[in-house]
Amino acid sequence: MARCAGCSAPLPPHGPVCAYCGLRNAVDLEGVHRYTVVGPATSRTCPRCATTLETLNVQGEGIFLLERCPDCFGLFFDPGELEALLETSVQNVFRIDYQALSAAVEAQGPRTVRYARCPTCTTVMNRVNFGSRSGVIVDQCRDHGVWLEGGELRQLLEWRKAGGQLLHEKLRRERSEAEDQERRREASSAAFARGTWAEPDRPAGPPLPDLLADLLTRLFR
Repeated sequence: MARCAGCSAPLPPHGPVCAYCGLRNAVDLEGVHRYTVVGPATSRTCPRCATTLETLNVQGEGIFLLERCPDCFGLFFDPGELEALLETSVQNVFRIDYQALSAAVEAQGPRTVRYARCPTCTTVMNRVNFGSRSGVIVDQCRDHGVWLEGGELRQLLEWRKAGGQLLHEKLRRERSEAEDQERRREASSAAFARGTWAEPDRPAGPPLPDLLADLLTRLFR
């Protein structure tokens, strides 16, 4: 259980702010990866605090250079970095724990909708639900990356441990199969409307007008 760096009280399972002393804690990488603070190194600023982001050298199976706000502990990931970090951090998950996923979403509670600007280009980022039933709404810039509020990376790690990634892939496959079936139904309906549809396993006969013409020819010989 994570504890507050200020008063040692247990932290809430889905938040970085201590309920006893109000201190905001850096909980996202604690107990997951070793990291060192390299320094500012960039001109990017926090979309919440306007503070210059610091660069973290995260040691895992690979090396990740992430950027973090030293005040609110929000994290900025370049494109593909968040998915890579989640994959290297949580592995060997073979089942979906639906109860744990539902409990994690309910524990997060309601949140205030706040739009953030990209630390790189300052354009307003899109709010995107990360994965299926993660309950984490990330701020995403199409060109430069993803911003996570302090504590949200820990929530995504727990989501992946509960099989959230497996559920996301399962629902994506089912959605793709349903779309394929719908396209086949639409193609069959269109072919039937054009008069080119034939029943399965039966050879298509001559068009109806040709049959009528042949019948009339035989009658009036």
